[in-house]
Amino acid sequence: MNCFYHPDSPAIGLCKYCQRGLCSECAVIVDDVVACKNRHENEVRQLGQLAARNLFHSKRVSSAYMRNAIFYGLVGVLFAGFGLVQYQYLGLQAVFFMILGLFLLYAAGANYFESRKHK
Repeated sequence: MNCFYHPDSPAIGLCKYCQRGLCSECAVIVDDVVACKNRHENEVRQLGQLAARNLFHSKRVSSAYMRNAIFYGLVGVLFAGFGLVQYQYLGLQAVFFMILGLFLLYAAGANYFESRKHK
């Protein structure tokens, strides 16, 4: 592969922004990545910053899902347990609490598995 800007020179790498082959004269290293000299340096720097922000926010999202899973799980166990204990006294109303508890346990599981996706 040859340089996009100097077709007679061999390329030493590809620009992270435009994916064009660059020779040593046209290439510059920006944050450990090759970019077009005096053309795409800022864009490549911004791409790196965007990737770093995405990783940071992904970790925050994962911990939020985990907190939700713990909360839903605890509340679900409380509702389901209350419904089981009170079944002989409340009858059909206790079944409502058990169903609500199972729904919350399902939400806890869904949040847990979603948090695993974002790690």
